[in-house]
Order: sequence, then C-alpha cells, then structure tokens
Amino acid sequence: MKFLHLSDLHLGRRLKEASLLEDQAFILQRILELVDSQQPHAVIIAGDVYDKSVPSAEAVALLDSFLCALAQRSMPTLIVSGNHDSAERLAFGGRLFEESGIHLSPVYDGTVAPVTLTDEAGEVDVWLLPFIKPIQVRHLFPEEQVESYTDACRVAIAHMPIDPSRRNVLVTHQFVTGAQVCESEEAINVGGTDNVDASVFEGFDYVALGHIHGPQNIGSNRIRYCGTPLKYSFSEADHCKSVTEAELDGAGNLQLQLLPLTPKRDLRILKGSFSQLTDQDFWKNTATDDYLHIILTDEEDIPEAVNRLDAIYPNILHLSYDNTRTRAEADPEDTADGAELPPLELFEKLYERFNGQAMSDVQRRFVSELIEHIQEGQP
Repeated sequence: MKFLHLSDLHLGRRLKEASLLEDQAFILQRILELVDSQQPHAVIIAGDVYDKSVPSAEAVALLDSFLCALAQRSMPTLIVSGNHDSAERLAFGGRLFEESGIHLSPVYDGTVAPVTLTDEAGEVDVWLLPFIKPIQVRHLFPEEQVESYTDACRVAIAHMPIDPSRRNVLVTHQFVTGAQVCESEEAINVGGTDNVDASVFEGFDYVALGHIHGPQNIGSNRIRYCGTPLKYSFSEADHCKSVTEAELDGAGNLQLQLLPLTPKRDLRILKGSFSQLTDQDFWKNTATDDYLHIILTDEEDIPEAVNRLDAIYPNILHLSYDNTRTRAEADPEDTADGAELPPLELFEKLYERFNGQAMSDVQRRFVSELIEHIQEGQP
C-alpha cells in the first residue's frame, strides 16, 4: 500500500508581512500533480493543516479546494489535527466527509477507531491520533499514571484495539525525542516535558508524524517526519522540501521515496556588500522575486538600503548587517530572549534568580501541570 505523507501545511501563514496563500496554492497544485503521477492508495496529512486555531476565510477556502480536488480523484485522505489547529473546527463535518473519502480525526475522547484501507495484499488499519496533551489523557483515564507526553501517547495507544497480525499505520502530531528542530516550529520545549519517546510507537509498520518542519527519520525509517511542503523560516533556507512516499508490501516491509517539491518562490539568504548585490551581472542571474534575508557586509550603514534594494528584490523580508560593529556587539554569552523561551523554562530561570537554587523535580512537575491547566483554560 502506497501513501503520500504530508504535514504542517500551515495554511494562512505569513512571513513578516507577506501572505503565503499564493505560494501555498501553488504547492498544493504540485502535490495534486504528484497524486496523479504516483497514484497512491491514500494521502496522509499529519497535522497543522492551518497556521492558526481560527483560520482566515482564505485559508479555509484553500483547504476546501484541495480536499475537493482529492475527493474528485476518489483519493482517500487521512487528516489529524495538530497543535496549531482547533481540533473541534477541523473535525467539523467529518462524518459527512467520510462519504467522499476524507477522514478527519475527531476530537480525542479516549477512543480511536481505525480507517481500514485495502490493497492487493489485504487490509491496512490506519489510526488517526490528533495532537494530545497529558491533561487530556489524564482526564479521560484517571486510573492511569499520565505525567508526561510520553505517558499520554503510551496510554492513548494502549487503549486502541490494535490487531498486531494486520498492517498498522499511525498518523499523529507530536515532538518525538531526537528530532532536529527549526526556528519556525513554535511551542517546542527541546529536552523538556513535551518530548515523546519513540518506544511508544513500537508495533506500527509506519508512523507518519507531523510537527517538525525538517524531513527526517527518528531511529528508523518507520518513524518519519515528512517536513513542511514550503520553507517557513530562514533556518530552513537549505532544506530540500519534498513529499514522502511510503509503501508497505503485504509483509509490512517499508520503502520510502522522497518526491521533491519546487516552490513558486524560494526562501533564501543573500550576503554581500551593497555594491555586489546591486551589480547587474550578479542579480540578473538570480531569482530576484524569491523571499530574501539580505545580509550586508558594508562597514557603514547604507542609507535607505531596503528601499533601494527593493527595486531589484521586491520580496525582502529581513535586512541585517554582518561587519566589525555587529560582530563586536554580539555577546557570545547571550541566550535567547526570555519571551522566546518555553513557559516552564522561563519560570525555572525566574525561580532560580530569586531563590538562588534550582527547582526540585516536585516543583517542576507542579508548575508544568499548572501551565497545562492555564493553556487548556482549566480552572
């Protein structure tokens, strides 16, 4: 059975002030062309379909167009909600959509029923597990010990009626320990409580993951992040974006193939002096309409540099300098701004500053649970 594995579409996302809807519509059309050429048995979308829990009307219309195109091709499509999505909004109309082959994960209520697909070798059970937090699972299974994201996934999977004699595929959206992250991924506490140990996924023939923007395997090719179809930060400038094609034979043997995606406009970093970047022999051989971070190496600031460069490069998203002054101003001991730290890590730093000692494990667990309650709107 052949799947096209997608994730993290982030429909409606903006880069600085630039809307990416046109670029997203373009890349979804390229994905439809891959569907036509590769003829998979199903398309998987492993969460973060939208960029916001309340998406714009334009983002909703874009998803509607994409799903209608898949339904017109009679292409089974399997979708879970991610941490950026509203599980309730994404699941709306799910039972009606199933008649068209569009399977949306419902809001997690402690039960997950498989979507069963058939190929020439028999049946494959696909399990749709949306993004879940420990507080949700703890509420549904009070008799279980659920203190971490690993516990939450372990308990959720343990309560699935999985038949190990069949081929089983899991679609979920979590941060699995060991994954390499990018700047564009939000609300990931690397090394912290939101990590999920890969061992909880043992027994699945393939785990189609979403959440991490760089394509990568975790431990083996059976646990796979396909990455985003577009670049969403300059930390991804060197990424080669693709769709992952995963194929299971009748014995559960897995083969992966990367299907490259070429965007309408790339996301790139250009570095050089103002005179170099404005030299016609340089810019006439480059894609000037790409989204750019321009780094000027001039020792003196160039007056109205952005406005002058904009005549050549209309999609400048960021301009900075790399010279003697900026290198001297950079503090090698400086850490990320506190506003960018995960809430638990920020609280730990504040506690240590005022108390002269680190938090205990008990205190850390209590604060972590309190943060979860606040984020979930619990009293």
